[in-house]
Amino acid sequence: MHIVDIMREDSPTFSFEFFPPKTPAAAETLYQTIRDLESYMPHFVSVTYGAGGSTRDLTHQLVERIQHTTKLDPIPHVTCVCHNEKEIEEILVRYAKSAIGNVLALGGDRPHDIPYDKSRDSFQHAIDLVKFIRRFNESGAHPDPRGFGVGVAGFPEGHPATPNRLIEMDHFKAKVDAGADYIVTQLFFDNRDFFDFRERCALADIHVPIIAGIMPVTSMSGFRRIAELAGGARFPAKLLRALRRCENDPESVRRVGVHFALEQCHDLLDNNVAGIHFYTLNRSDATRVIFDSLGIPRRRNAQAPTV
Repeated sequence: MHIVDIMREDSPTFSFEFFPPKTPAAAETLYQTIRDLESYMPHFVSVTYGAGGSTRDLTHQLVERIQHTTKLDPIPHVTCVCHNEKEIEEILVRYAKSAIGNVLALGGDRPHDIPYDKSRDSFQHAIDLVKFIRRFNESGAHPDPRGFGVGVAGFPEGHPATPNRLIEMDHFKAKVDAGADYIVTQLFFDNRDFFDFRERCALADIHVPIIAGIMPVTSMSGFRRIAELAGGARFPAKLLRALRRCENDPESVRRVGVHFALEQCHDLLDNNVAGIHFYTLNRSDATRVIFDSLGIPRRRNAQAPTV
Protein backbone atom coordinates (compact mmCIF):
# COMPACT_ATOMS: atom_id res chain seq x y z
CA MET A 1 0.00 0.00 0.00
CA HIS A 2 1.22 3.50 -0.79
CA ILE A 3 2.07 5.67 2.18
CA VAL A 4 -0.38 8.35 1.04
CA ASP A 5 -3.18 5.75 1.16
CA ILE A 6 -2.22 4.92 4.74
CA MET A 7 -2.19 8.61 5.63
CA ARG A 8 -5.71 9.05 4.30
CA GLU A 9 -6.87 6.26 6.59
CA ASP A 10 -4.70 6.86 9.64
CA SER A 11 -2.87 10.14 10.17
CA PRO A 12 -0.51 11.12 11.68
CA THR A 13 1.82 8.26 10.86
CA PHE A 14 4.64 7.00 13.06
CA SER A 15 7.67 5.29 11.59
CA PHE A 16 11.27 4.24 12.27
CA GLU A 17 14.52 4.30 10.30
CA PHE A 18 17.27 1.71 10.52
CA PHE A 19 20.62 1.39 8.83
CA PRO A 20 22.05 -1.98 7.77
CA PRO A 21 25.09 -3.10 9.79
CA LYS A 22 28.25 -4.11 8.00
CA THR A 23 28.32 -7.74 9.11
CA PRO A 24 25.74 -10.54 9.08
CA ALA A 25 26.08 -10.93 12.86
CA ALA A 26 25.29 -7.26 13.44
CA ALA A 27 22.40 -7.55 11.00
CA GLU A 28 20.98 -10.33 13.17
CA THR A 29 21.22 -8.08 16.23
CA LEU A 30 19.42 -5.29 14.38
CA TYR A 31 16.73 -7.69 13.27
CA GLN A 32 16.02 -8.43 16.92
CA THR A 33 15.73 -4.69 17.60
CA ILE A 34 13.22 -4.50 14.77
CA ARG A 35 11.24 -7.34 16.30
CA ASP A 36 11.29 -5.44 19.63
CA LEU A 37 9.63 -2.49 17.90
CA GLU A 38 7.22 -4.59 15.87
CA SER A 39 4.68 -4.63 18.69
CA TYR A 40 4.37 -0.85 18.33
CA MET A 41 3.14 -1.42 14.76
CA PRO A 42 4.65 1.64 13.09
CA HIS A 43 3.09 2.57 9.76
CA PHE A 44 6.40 1.82 8.04
CA VAL A 45 10.11 1.35 8.66
CA SER A 46 12.78 2.72 6.33
CA VAL A 47 16.13 1.09 5.64
CA THR A 48 19.11 3.22 4.61
CA TYR A 49 21.57 2.45 1.87
CA GLY A 50 25.35 2.40 2.17
CA ALA A 51 27.33 4.49 -0.29
CA GLY A 52 29.55 2.75 -2.79
CA GLY A 53 28.24 -0.75 -2.15
CA SER A 54 29.42 -0.97 1.48
CA THR A 55 26.13 -2.35 2.82
CA ARG A 56 23.92 -2.55 -0.24
CA ASP A 57 23.43 -6.31 -0.33
CA LEU A 58 22.66 -6.27 3.39
CA THR A 59 20.10 -3.53 2.74
CA HIS A 60 18.30 -5.64 0.15
CA GLN A 61 18.37 -8.71 2.38
CA LEU A 62 17.11 -6.78 5.41
CA VAL A 63 14.28 -5.15 3.44
CA GLU A 64 13.13 -8.49 2.08
CA ARG A 65 13.41 -10.17 5.46
CA ILE A 66 11.27 -7.47 7.09
CA GLN A 67 8.75 -7.75 4.26
CA HIS A 68 8.43 -11.53 4.42
CA THR A 69 8.82 -12.34 8.12
CA THR A 70 7.27 -9.41 10.03
CA LYS A 71 4.07 -7.39 9.95
CA LEU A 72 6.05 -4.24 9.20
CA ASP A 73 6.04 -2.33 5.92
CA PRO A 74 9.64 -1.63 4.82
CA ILE A 75 10.57 1.35 2.68
CA PRO A 76 14.07 1.02 1.21
CA HIS A 77 16.25 3.98 0.34
CA VAL A 78 17.36 4.17 -3.29
CA THR A 79 20.22 6.57 -3.99
CA CYS A 80 21.97 8.22 -6.91
CA VAL A 81 25.53 7.66 -5.66
CA CYS A 82 27.65 5.12 -7.55
CA HIS A 83 24.77 3.82 -9.66
CA ASN A 84 23.88 3.49 -13.31
CA GLU A 85 20.40 3.02 -14.76
CA LYS A 86 20.77 -0.74 -15.19
CA GLU A 87 21.64 -1.21 -11.51
CA ILE A 88 18.73 0.89 -10.32
CA GLU A 89 16.35 -0.98 -12.61
CA GLU A 90 17.57 -4.31 -11.21
CA ILE A 91 16.97 -3.04 -7.66
CA LEU A 92 13.47 -1.85 -8.53
CA VAL A 93 12.62 -5.17 -10.21
CA ARG A 94 13.83 -7.02 -7.12
CA TYR A 95 11.72 -4.90 -4.78
CA ALA A 96 8.69 -5.10 -7.09
CA LYS A 97 8.89 -8.91 -7.02
CA SER A 98 8.82 -8.73 -3.22
CA ALA A 99 5.76 -6.44 -3.38
CA ILE A 100 7.55 -3.54 -1.71
CA GLY A 101 5.08 -0.67 -2.02
CA ASN A 102 7.22 2.43 -1.50
CA VAL A 103 10.78 3.71 -1.90
CA LEU A 104 12.67 6.81 -0.79
CA ALA A 105 14.56 8.40 -3.69
CA LEU A 106 17.62 10.23 -2.36
CA GLY A 107 20.78 11.86 -3.60
CA GLY A 108 22.83 9.77 -1.17
CA ASP A 109 25.96 10.42 0.84
CA ARG A 110 29.32 10.67 -0.87
CA PRO A 111 31.41 7.54 -0.08
CA HIS A 112 34.57 8.19 1.89
CA ASP A 113 36.21 4.77 1.66
CA ILE A 114 36.42 4.41 -2.14
CA PRO A 115 37.44 6.69 -5.05
CA TYR A 116 34.35 8.54 -6.23
CA ASP A 117 33.64 10.66 -9.31
CA LYS A 118 30.10 12.05 -9.20
CA SER A 119 30.20 12.88 -12.92
CA ARG A 120 30.10 9.14 -13.65
CA ASP A 121 26.77 8.62 -11.90
CA SER A 122 23.78 8.20 -14.19
CA PHE A 123 21.69 10.23 -11.77
CA GLN A 124 23.27 13.55 -10.85
CA HIS A 125 20.46 14.65 -8.55
CA ALA A 126 17.52 13.06 -6.77
CA ILE A 127 15.11 14.54 -9.33
CA ASP A 128 16.72 12.34 -12.00
CA LEU A 129 16.12 9.28 -9.83
CA VAL A 130 12.49 10.27 -9.18
CA LYS A 131 11.88 10.59 -12.92
CA PHE A 132 13.49 7.19 -13.56
CA ILE A 133 11.31 5.48 -10.92
CA ARG A 134 8.23 7.09 -12.44
CA ARG A 135 9.18 5.69 -15.85
CA PHE A 136 9.67 2.28 -14.22
CA ASN A 137 6.20 2.58 -12.68
CA GLU A 138 4.73 3.20 -16.13
CA SER A 139 6.29 -0.04 -17.41
CA GLY A 140 3.82 -2.14 -15.44
CA ALA A 141 6.54 -4.20 -13.74
CA HIS A 142 5.12 -3.60 -10.25
CA PRO A 143 2.16 -5.65 -8.94
CA ASP A 144 0.45 -2.39 -7.96
CA PRO A 145 -0.74 -0.76 -11.20
CA ARG A 146 0.48 2.58 -9.83
CA GLY A 147 3.98 1.23 -9.22
CA PHE A 148 6.01 2.39 -6.26
CA GLY A 149 4.99 5.24 -4.01
CA VAL A 150 7.92 7.65 -4.17
CA GLY A 151 9.23 9.66 -1.23
CA VAL A 152 11.91 12.35 -1.25
CA ALA A 153 13.98 14.11 1.40
CA GLY A 154 13.15 17.57 2.71
CA PHE A 155 15.54 19.90 4.55
CA PRO A 156 13.83 22.18 7.11
CA GLU A 157 17.12 23.95 7.88
CA GLY A 158 18.04 24.20 4.20
CA HIS A 159 19.95 21.87 1.91
CA PRO A 160 23.66 22.10 2.78
CA ALA A 161 24.67 22.04 -0.90
CA THR A 162 22.46 25.01 -1.89
CA PRO A 163 23.01 28.11 0.29
CA ASN A 164 20.66 30.22 -1.85
CA ARG A 165 17.32 29.38 -0.23
CA LEU A 166 15.23 30.72 -3.12
CA ILE A 167 17.01 28.52 -5.64
CA GLU A 168 16.88 25.65 -3.17
CA MET A 169 13.07 25.81 -3.03
CA ASP A 170 12.88 25.99 -6.83
CA HIS A 171 14.94 22.79 -7.01
CA PHE A 172 12.87 21.16 -4.30
CA LYS A 173 9.58 21.97 -6.01
CA ALA A 174 10.91 20.55 -9.28
CA LYS A 175 11.87 17.35 -7.47
CA VAL A 176 8.43 16.98 -5.93
CA ASP A 177 6.69 17.83 -9.20
CA ALA A 178 8.74 15.15 -10.95
CA GLY A 179 6.68 12.56 -9.11
CA ALA A 180 7.07 12.58 -5.32
CA ASP A 181 4.14 11.33 -3.27
CA TYR A 182 5.45 12.30 0.15
CA ILE A 183 8.37 14.02 1.90
CA VAL A 184 10.46 12.81 4.86
CA THR A 185 12.56 15.56 6.41
CA GLN A 186 16.13 15.54 7.60
CA LEU A 187 16.40 15.59 11.39
CA PHE A 188 15.94 18.92 13.17
CA PHE A 189 15.90 20.09 16.79
CA ASP A 190 13.94 23.34 16.51
CA ASN A 191 10.32 22.81 15.47
CA ARG A 192 10.16 26.38 14.20
CA ASP A 193 12.41 25.28 11.35
CA PHE A 194 9.95 22.52 10.44
CA PHE A 195 6.87 24.72 10.65
CA ASP A 196 8.52 27.39 8.51
CA PHE A 197 9.60 24.75 5.97
CA ARG A 198 6.06 23.40 5.82
CA GLU A 199 4.69 26.88 5.23
CA ARG A 200 7.28 27.64 2.54
CA CYS A 201 6.29 24.41 0.79
CA ALA A 202 2.65 25.53 0.80
CA LEU A 203 3.65 28.91 -0.64
CA ALA A 204 5.55 27.05 -3.38
CA ASP A 205 2.40 25.03 -4.16
CA ILE A 206 3.85 21.81 -2.72
CA HIS A 207 0.99 19.92 -1.12
CA VAL A 208 2.19 16.33 -0.60
CA PRO A 209 2.39 15.07 3.02
CA ILE A 210 5.49 16.15 4.97
CA ILE A 211 6.73 13.68 7.58
CA ALA A 212 8.96 15.15 10.30
CA GLY A 213 12.30 13.46 11.04
CA ILE A 214 13.20 13.25 14.76
CA MET A 215 16.40 11.86 16.29
CA PRO A 216 16.59 11.62 20.08
CA VAL A 217 20.03 12.38 21.54
CA THR A 218 21.02 9.35 23.60
CA SER A 219 24.73 9.94 24.24
CA MET A 220 27.32 12.69 23.92
CA SER A 221 29.24 10.66 21.34
CA GLY A 222 26.04 10.19 19.36
CA PHE A 223 25.31 13.90 19.71
CA ARG A 224 28.69 14.76 18.16
CA ARG A 225 28.11 12.19 15.43
CA ILE A 226 24.76 13.81 14.60
CA ALA A 227 26.53 17.16 14.27
CA GLU A 228 29.02 15.59 11.86
CA LEU A 229 26.55 13.66 9.71
CA ALA A 230 23.52 15.91 9.60
CA GLY A 231 25.12 18.47 7.30
CA GLY A 232 24.79 21.53 9.48
CA ALA A 233 22.05 20.70 12.00
CA ARG A 234 21.25 23.54 14.39
CA PHE A 235 21.19 22.76 18.10
CA PRO A 236 19.03 25.13 20.18
CA ALA A 237 20.70 26.71 23.21
CA LYS A 238 18.03 25.11 25.42
CA LEU A 239 19.23 21.64 24.38
CA LEU A 240 22.92 22.57 24.63
CA ARG A 241 22.47 23.94 28.16
CA ALA A 242 20.64 20.83 29.33
CA LEU A 243 23.28 18.52 27.87
CA ARG A 244 26.14 20.56 29.27
CA ARG A 245 24.72 20.23 32.79
CA CYS A 246 24.91 16.45 32.64
CA GLU A 247 27.47 15.62 29.95
CA ASN A 248 29.50 13.41 32.31
CA ASP A 249 26.48 11.33 33.32
CA PRO A 250 25.46 9.05 30.40
CA GLU A 251 22.06 8.13 31.87
CA SER A 252 21.16 11.78 32.44
CA VAL A 253 22.24 12.63 28.90
CA ARG A 254 19.89 9.94 27.60
CA ARG A 255 17.02 11.25 29.70
CA VAL A 256 17.60 14.83 28.58
CA GLY A 257 17.69 13.77 24.93
CA VAL A 258 14.56 11.67 25.17
CA HIS A 259 12.70 14.42 27.05
CA PHE A 260 13.68 17.02 24.45
CA ALA A 261 12.54 14.76 21.58
CA LEU A 262 9.30 14.03 23.44
CA GLU A 263 8.57 17.76 23.75
CA GLN A 264 9.23 18.14 20.03
CA CYS A 265 6.79 15.34 19.26
CA HIS A 266 4.03 16.77 21.47
CA ASP A 267 4.41 20.14 19.74
CA LEU A 268 4.39 18.56 16.26
CA LEU A 269 1.25 16.58 17.05
CA ASP A 270 -0.44 19.69 18.45
CA ASN A 271 0.30 21.40 15.14
CA ASN A 272 -1.14 18.70 12.87
CA VAL A 273 2.03 17.07 11.61
CA ALA A 274 1.38 14.50 8.87
CA GLY A 275 3.75 12.01 10.46
CA ILE A 276 6.81 11.56 12.68
CA HIS A 277 9.77 9.49 11.51
CA PHE A 278 12.23 8.40 14.21
CA TYR A 279 15.90 8.03 13.32
CA THR A 280 16.63 5.22 15.76
CA LEU A 281 20.39 4.65 15.20
CA ASN A 282 19.38 0.97 15.41
CA ARG A 283 18.36 1.24 19.07
CA SER A 284 14.83 0.66 20.26
CA ASP A 285 14.99 1.95 23.85
CA ALA A 286 14.66 5.73 23.32
CA THR A 287 11.95 5.34 20.66
CA ARG A 288 9.96 3.00 22.90
CA VAL A 289 10.10 5.48 25.80
CA ILE A 290 8.86 8.27 23.53
CA PHE A 291 6.07 6.13 22.09
CA ASP A 292 4.89 5.10 25.55
CA SER A 293 5.03 8.69 26.82
CA LEU A 294 3.05 10.03 23.84
CA GLY A 295 0.27 7.58 24.59
CA ILE A 296 0.05 6.46 20.97
CA PRO A 297 -2.51 3.63 20.67
CA ARG A 298 -1.23 0.40 19.15
CA ARG A 299 -2.51 -0.22 15.66
CA ARG A 300 -4.62 -3.31 15.27
CA ASN A 301 -5.39 -3.28 11.55
CA ALA A 302 -1.92 -4.17 10.28
CA GLN A 303 -1.86 -7.21 8.05
CA ALA A 304 0.33 -10.21 8.74
CA PRO A 305 2.76 -11.20 6.02
CA THR A 306 1.26 -13.39 3.31
CA VAL A 307 4.51 -15.01 2.16
